Amino acid sequence: MARQLISSGSLFEQEIGYSRAVVDGDWIFVSGTTGFDYSAMTIPEGIEAQAEQCFKNIETALGQAGASLADVVRVVYVVPHAPDFAASHPVLRKYFGEVRPAATMFSAGLADPRMRIEIEVTARRQAAR
Repeated sequence: MARQLISSGSLFEQEIGYSRAVVDGDWIFVSGTTGFDYSAMTIPEGIEAQAEQCFKNIETALGQAGASLADVVRVVYVVPHAPDFAASHPVLRKYFGEVRPAATMFSAGLADPRMRIEIEVTARRQAAR
């Protein structure tokens, strides 16, 4: 199977030179995804609303790769302010409470001061569901 590049149409992808996701065989690598609505290039306030938008963006990329959030095996969360992470837990549980991928959280600066969370996932398409 050939390598497939997936784009969200985000200006960031063009400016920086990366893909929203890369499919390599059954593996799908979704780039760090923020809470921007890429069609309007707007971002809501608050980590909870941004986490919701992150998951919408990630679901779209996974769907284009023939996968879903249920296929996620690894997730990395990046937040600029570690104490804010707890406020996102209900949203994370909503999407991954049953999936329970391996997870890591880092506290680090993000590219835009409006960003409150960035989520990166690795998924593996299942042969049969």
